[in-house]
Amino acid sequence: MKNLKKVFFLLAFTVLIASCNIDDGVEGIPPPNFDVLGLWDLVEVNVNPAQDLNMDGTASTNLMDELDCLSGTLLIDGDLVWTFEQSNLDITPITSGQFNVSCADTNSATGTWFSDENEVTFDGDDALTALKISGDQLVNEVGEDLPGIQSFAYVRRVVN
Repeated sequence: MKNLKKVFFLLAFTVLIASCNIDDGVEGIPPPNFDVLGLWDLVEVNVNPAQDLNMDGTASTNLMDELDCLSGTLLIDGDLVWTFEQSNLDITPITSGQFNVSCADTNSATGTWFSDENEVTFDGDDALTALKISGDQLVNEVGEDLPGIQSFAYVRRVVN
């Protein structure tokens, strides 16, 4: 009889554990938005005012148009882990709203993520905290004029 109780208890415990998973909304917590999974490439580093760093005669508010050395990637995987690597920038004022901007070392970070329909939040490293989901882009709205950054935007890499 004692063995039967132990078997019943173990069976009930196993069923209870197996029935709890990330998708069941336990305690009112919705599951993550897995639509954000993938490899995301940096496509915009927006600044204000526009700069002509490559001296081609056309100033741009997107530093990606001006600096060949600027790059970044963000991997958001199905195990709720993110990995990030991006060029750092050295920004120094020159005069009359003009700035010297150059690529510096690379910032690498990793941690865990969660997403709803509006944003992806990141834990584990303060390199990223939250990115707004805006159409087909993930956007980090910083909102600072130079020597700060207005925003960073990422687009999911298409795999053929």
